Amino acid sequence: MKKGKGPKRAVALRYRPEKDAAPRVTAKGIGNVAEKIVEIAAQHGIPVKEDSDLVSVLSKLDIEEKIPPSVYIVVAELLAFVYSLNRKKRPD
Repeated sequence: MKKGKGPKRAVALRYRPEKDAAPRVTAKGIGNVAEKIVEIAAQHGIPVKEDSDLVSVLSKLDIEEKIPPSVYIVVAELLAFVYSLNRKKRPD
């Protein structure tokens, strides 16, 4: 946490193209809960990207709620980032 920025916040998304029309919020939290979300992601090799503006929007959604169309482009960029990391991790 950085001084003056308030408590840490985190939102986890899940996207299954074969089942979901759009990514969904699967977890969200502030402070210790946010830190636990990030810790669990790290334990499972799930990439974490910091974007406080996006977290502000997504944290207003309910668990299992689809992301709103207004953030599709930003989330698509995030998914592209994750997919590129996954490709780099795969053995040739």
